[in-house]
Amino acid sequence: MTTYYTNEHEWISVDGDVGTVGITAFAAEKLGDVVFVELPDAGKSVKKDADMAVVESVKAASDVYAPVTGEVVEGNAAIVDDPAKVNADPEGSGWFVKIKLNDKSQLTGLMDKAAYDAFCATQ
Repeated sequence: MTTYYTNEHEWISVDGDVGTVGITAFAAEKLGDVVFVELPDAGKSVKKDADMAVVESVKAASDVYAPVTGEVVEGNAAIVDDPAKVNADPEGSGWFVKIKLNDKSQLTGLMDKAAYDAFCATQ
């Protein structure tokens, strides 16, 4: 699987034509303790760079943006039931949704890990 990153601090790990999406460890650390997550329903269409989910912490509420256009095939019910999982493992079991990609070429505009780390160093 290849993982890509956005400048809004989302990650997408792609396997075939399905991408698993979440927020990065950098974003989770900046948010602080996550207390609420709202995810889109399976079957919902999402557009690249449009808001698709909400995450609330003790510090702030933030939108989570779709890194690609596609259809949500699954939401992570575990983080809705226990939002702290987002802080515990943001780039693993704290994933948000799985999206069936409409156009894999949209991935070319995203960053790899080295570029994302360099980007975070400027934040």
